[in-house]
Amino acid sequence: MAVIKTIGTAVLGVAVLIGSIGKFAPQLFMNLPFPLSVIFWVTTGNPMPMYFMPDAWREDEIDTWMKDGDLVVATGAKSGTTFMLYCTHQIRTKGTDINDELFPDVSLTTPWPDLKQSRAGNWAEQKNRYNDTVLANGRKLKEYWDNPAFPFRIFKSHYAPPELPVRKKGGKKIKYLAMARNGIDVAASMTDFYSSHSEKFRNLWGGFPPNISGEDHAAEEPPAAVKDMLPPGPMAEIYFGYVKKWWDYRNDENVLLMHYADVRKDLKGHVSKIAKFLDVDLDENELDVVTQRCSIEHMKGLPDKFGYKMPLNLDKGLWDVEKDSIVKTGAMVNKGEVGKGKAKFHPKVVEQWKKAEEDAFGHDPALLNWARNGGEF
Repeated sequence: MAVIKTIGTAVLGVAVLIGSIGKFAPQLFMNLPFPLSVIFWVTTGNPMPMYFMPDAWREDEIDTWMKDGDLVVATGAKSGTTFMLYCTHQIRTKGTDINDELFPDVSLTTPWPDLKQSRAGNWAEQKNRYNDTVLANGRKLKEYWDNPAFPFRIFKSHYAPPELPVRKKGGKKIKYLAMARNGIDVAASMTDFYSSHSEKFRNLWGGFPPNISGEDHAAEEPPAAVKDMLPPGPMAEIYFGYVKKWWDYRNDENVLLMHYADVRKDLKGHVSKIAKFLDVDLDENELDVVTQRCSIEHMKGLPDKFGYKMPLNLDKGLWDVEKDSIVKTGAMVNKGEVGKGKAKFHPKVVEQWKKAEEDAFGHDPALLNWARNGGEF
């Protein structure tokens, strides 16, 4: 009896210790091998992925660092985010930055405040260093993202309302560009994306996302990335929550909600639409130049621009702020195909995804159809 009591006390002590770490220093779990790192992270109440943080967008915080006219490119994960960050930069410069001197890396010119750049990072400490950090070339980081030549600044996010205070009363006038994509296509891109992360980034975050390049994507069982995204998986909010939340804001004056399939079908028309939303006047020649530079074909020729640096990282020995990138070279700009999911996965996986869509969006047939196919609202 005494032994059982001792074991029980020990187990309780370990549980209390793990819970305390999860609450006060969850970054310590990142020293564990995968999947223990993720299991302890999630079971102690921490959100996934572990390197996301919404603090910059709090209603009582956002006006302390944003300016009137700033743009938040809040596209869904694997729904054309890098595509839109680069394209909106082309629109604001009217295609004149022909050598991309103002765009050395997507993270430098169009920062990602959602991203925790160090294991113990937080918005409060990163906020100041966005202004003060000096890069290896001797230039301040701020010269790229807050360049006085820009008519507005561009920031990246994967959040949606209410994390993004789209309808806040008063304060800075901020615009939001949101974009969704066919869900099974998102899942197909995500399976490739898991394995596209650099080993340095994966090691930084406890082995997440795992390298699943050896998985059989045509198997009857969903691959790991798809399981994570299907409700009630830990990443379900990234797609299903994102679409549902933005749908209710589709007609707001400061929101431009688009569908990836529509943009790919008519790039020039959508470049024009985005420019109008951003109050940028493009003449016909400028529109042609910007459209060409926004094309996937053009972007594929610039693989070194889209590695996603983390210049604010403080994890000495784990990350080299000059050399390391979140993803492997060329991984962020692929073919961007529409319909790739149906071709990639087993029919049973496709049907499982369809059922999840119907459960999530079926209460509104217009939403369900738009989420799958795009088109007019």
